[in-house]
Formats: sequence, C-alpha cells, structure tokens
Amino acid sequence: MKLSVVIVNYNVEYFLEQCLQSVERAGRNIDMEVFVVDNSSVDGSVAMTRERFPWVKLIANKENVGFSMANNQAMRLSQGEYILLLNPDTVVQEDTFEACIAHMDANPKGGGLGVKMVDGKGIYLPESKRGLPTPWVSLLKMIGLYRLFPKSKRINPYYLGNLDKDGNHEIEILSGAFMFMRKEALDKVGLLDEEFFMYGEDIDLSWRIIQGGYKNLYLADTSIIHYKGESTKKGSLNYVFVFYNAMVIFAKKHFSSKNAKMFSTLINMAIYLRAGIAIVSRFISQMWLPTLDALVAFGGLWAIKLFYENWQGKVYDQTLVAAAFAIYAGCWVLSLGLTGGYQRPIRILNVIKGIGLGSIIILIGYSLLPESLRFSRALIVFGAVVVFTLLLAIRGLLLAFSPSKTGFRVKRVKHYALVGSTEEVKRVHQLLAQSQAELGNVMYIDSKDNPMGDAAGSMKLLDEIVRVHGIHDVIFCAKDISSAEIIATMSKTENRGVEFKIAPPESLYIIGSNSIETSGELFILDVNSVSLPNNRREKRLLDITVALSLLLTLPLNIWFVRSKGKYIQNLFSVLVGKKTWVGFYPTSTNKQKLPKLRPGVLYPVLAGANSKMTQETFDKLNVVYAKDYRVMNDLGFVWRFFAELGR
Repeated sequence: MKLSVVIVNYNVEYFLEQCLQSVERAGRNIDMEVFVVDNSSVDGSVAMTRERFPWVKLIANKENVGFSMANNQAMRLSQGEYILLLNPDTVVQEDTFEACIAHMDANPKGGGLGVKMVDGKGIYLPESKRGLPTPWVSLLKMIGLYRLFPKSKRINPYYLGNLDKDGNHEIEILSGAFMFMRKEALDKVGLLDEEFFMYGEDIDLSWRIIQGGYKNLYLADTSIIHYKGESTKKGSLNYVFVFYNAMVIFAKKHFSSKNAKMFSTLINMAIYLRAGIAIVSRFISQMWLPTLDALVAFGGLWAIKLFYENWQGKVYDQTLVAAAFAIYAGCWVLSLGLTGGYQRPIRILNVIKGIGLGSIIILIGYSLLPESLRFSRALIVFGAVVVFTLLLAIRGLLLAFSPSKTGFRVKRVKHYALVGSTEEVKRVHQLLAQSQAELGNVMYIDSKDNPMGDAAGSMKLLDEIVRVHGIHDVIFCAKDISSAEIIATMSKTENRGVEFKIAPPESLYIIGSNSIETSGELFILDVNSVSLPNNRREKRLLDITVALSLLLTLPLNIWFVRSKGKYIQNLFSVLVGKKTWVGFYPTSTNKQKLPKLRPGVLYPVLAGANSKMTQETFDKLNVVYAKDYRVMNDLGFVWRFFAELGR
C-alpha cells in the first residue's frame, strides 16, 4: 500500500465531511487507506462517517485521548509506505497526494513533507514552513518583531521568511495540519510523543526526523485549504496555556539544561503576559458597555433626584438614595443582558425590552419594601424615562459612529455569487434561502459555460461580477469545481474584501472560515431556529419567569399538579438551569441533528400523544418544535399540560 491517511476528529463534523470528500477525490488513483480517529465527539461525527464514508477505517474512542495518542492508534495499524497526518479542517487538491508521493519518491532522504497552505480567504499561511523554535527564535516570534521584517532570515527565522513561499525548499518543522511522512523514517525515530496532549508534537516529531538522518521538505507545487483553528479554538486562554506548556516540554527534551531553563523562563513570562492581556482585553470588550450603561443610569437618576428635590423642596437621605440608585442601575443592566440588549449587532427592540423589564422589576421590588425604605416612586418613574432616553442615545451613537468591525451596526444584507452547474447552484441557493442568512442579490455563474479551469478568463469574470454587483460572498459548488481550481481562484482574486465558502456535494453544509480569529461559518438546511441566540435567551427568560411565578403562588397551584413532590423538584431544576419547561422528546434518534436543549419537563409529543406513535413520528414532532420555535408555544404547552409539570 502506498499511502495511509490519518485524520483525528473532535466535534467538527461538517469540516470532517468536506475533508473526507476531498481526500476521496485525491486518492482515486492511489492504493490508499484512510483512518478517522474520533476523540469522543458528541456532534454526530461518528454516525456521519459510518453512513457517508463506509470505506473509512473508523476508530471511535470513548474519551478524548489527545491528538498524539489518537494519531498513534491509527499509525500503528497503518500499512502505507507513506503516512499523512491530516487535520479535519482541511481541503486537499485532487493532485496533492500524487504530487507529494512523486516528490518523496524523487528524494529518498526526505523523511517528512509539508505543502503550501492557505486559509479560508485564500491567504497564504506562514506556518506552512517553519524553523526550529530555539529560545532566540521563540523570543522574536513572541514579541512579534518578525511582522516588521517578514522576509528577514535573522528576524523571521520561525517562519523561514527568507524562503520563497512559491518555491520548493528544505525546512526544519512541518505543520501538524499536514504531515506527510515516510513510514521508514517513523519506524526509525518513533511516532508522536504522547506526553504532548495537543500542540508541540509536530515540532518534536519534525526535529526527531532530522536527527534521524532525514530531511524535511516544503512542496509549493500543490496547495491545501486549512480552516485554521476550527478543530482547536485558538483564541481561548486554554490554548495559551496548553500551547506554551508544550513548548516547555519540547525545550526540556531537546535543548541543553541551560537553554531549556532560559526557554522555560521566557515561555512562562509569555504565558502570564498573554493570559493577562487576554483576560483584560476580554473583560474590557465584554463589560465596557454594561459599565457605561450602569454609570449613565446612576448619573441620570441622580440628576433627576437633584431636579426633583429643587422642584418639590424635599431632601432625601443621600446614603439610602445612592444605594437604591446603584441597585436600580444594576437591575437595568441585568435586564438588558437577559433580553439581548448587549448582543451585536444592536437591536433597539431588545434595549426597549430590557429597560422595560428592569423598570417592572424595580417597581415590584420597591412595592415589597418596608415603608421606611420607600423614598419616592415618582423618582423611579421619571428616572426610568431619563434612563430610557440616555441608553437609547448611546445605542444611536454606536450605530452612527462605531466602526463596522465592532459589530454594533445592523448586519448588512449580503449579496452572493454561486459558482457551479445550474442544478447544484439551485440546490445551494435553497440552502441559503432556508437558513438564517439575510439574502440580497444572488448571482449564478454556470461553471459549464465559464469553466474555472480557464484561469485567466474565469478570474476576470469573477472579479468583474464581484466588483459590479457588490458581491460579499462567493460560494463554490465542490461537486462541479475541483479543489485545485477553488484554491487557485481564492489565492489570485483581486477582491480581497470578498469571502469564500465551499458547498460540498450532497451536503447540508456551506463552509467557510476566514482566519484564526473566526469560527467556521456555515448555513444548514436542518432546523436551527430554537438555537438562535435570541430564542435561547427568551426561552431561558421564560423558564425563569414561569418558575418564579409558580414558586410564589405554590400554595394555590400545587393542587392542580398530579405528582406534587416531583413538581416542586422540577420548579427548582428549571430555575437553576438543569431543565427547561419544554424540550425535545428524550428517546429521539436525533437524525436531524437537532440543536442542544436542556432536558424538558414537557415534550412536543404531548400535543398528539397516542399509543400508536412511532419513533419517526416523535422525530418529526421534535423537528416541527425546533424549526418553528416561538416562546409563546412554550407558554401554551405549560398552560395546556399544567397537570403534567410533575413529570
């Protein structure tokens, strides 16, 4: 056997499906085996692989054993002359495997090989070729100096900036997203070091291949797409700690004691610096607007107090009023959070809901206070009007003057260009139409009339359409257009503002990801209405409101419920978020990949339950509930089946 491909998957079903389709096309003329090692995914990856790709050798782990161990599981079973470790968030060209095999066959001292990688926007990824991360090299990378001199051999040795990205070279470190290796070399130097749970194992193995007397090569004759960071979200603090600690393990293993200690010191400094910056940055980005709202609300209330005191000739207890106003401001901020008032883009209706809910909570709380603590209901009413005006004014300023990249502005309607055969383009258009996408103009580009293989003509046509029609997204139908043509088009387009996506054949997904900072964007035909942020927020708010109302009136309503002990237990379970009042029927096979919900006290099945209902019927009722979710439906279920709340 010539080639063994190993893919380790963790909860990226939609990327894995696209990856396997590209692997299948690339391996049509090669004696090849493909392993998928799943690290206990819960997103349906295993079922999808078994159903869509029965030729794949699937290893379904019951727990997440880590990247190194999972790859080693498959490599120990592999029979290929070459072994490729491939990330699931990649797309390979049709000629990638053949080009790699030919290059390695022509270079018998080649132990490992990497290829040119581009991201989801067609932009070259510098980690396609890397140097050994010595303490000096790592320091240059950590402080970001390499960005100022990207082509310098001295300043950018980590990404080998002096080597042409479009030429073939000898390098030191391969990328873990695509590690094409000679099995003979692995038999000599060993497999991945399982001390590395994730990150660093590619650097370690690459260096051991060189120490074993082999060379690592960079091949620019073929390219792959790497939706960088999809299988491992790299913006989190956990990534910072795991990645840099992996570097410490590498230093202790391969550097001298003195250098390893210096490296560890630098790494630990970097960890705490990056973690501190990340924490402060995240806090500022998430809390500056609620903090501003609270200060404005408090200031507005205080201004009303001063005006009211002068008008009525009254003087209020300063300490009592200050404490009350702080609580009022907190109530409005919390209510805005519950109703989506801080969601981006700004939706004025959510802000109005939040201020209204906060005002009601404040008035109810005020009415329950003892007489000695009630100082003025009028201040609350007038204050609510002022706060309402001020907070809306803040939103107006954000909408008018904040940059579009902050996300405060209302999402623009997007214009799409769909590239493929007429039949496939119509199918993809239907996916868009039934998704949550806000569609503008949708242009069809028939790949049969304008073959993407005609590079110059196709590029000119696409660039012209994008420019004239203001296209935001270009979607390629992978059934009709090769991966090589897609990657070439993405890399050469003159319209860098456009985003690219790929619609795999016979799939419900349209996939795209532009950078390490953005998660994969996808549209699915499957139901997802109940999973929208607004619906989730409103569903949770309804759960809390109903639970609190029923608890407050428990002596009156408990007599209408059959199982009273379980009813009380359910009230608290819903209140703390362990359950929801209405959820999916629990024994559903979930073939439709329904959104995740908390276990329900009630189910849609109750609306038409009878002894002859089949599993298929249960599934359909779940689909109807999820697709056409309305918060009033939940309230209707609770009212109609009140006696069953003790289930």
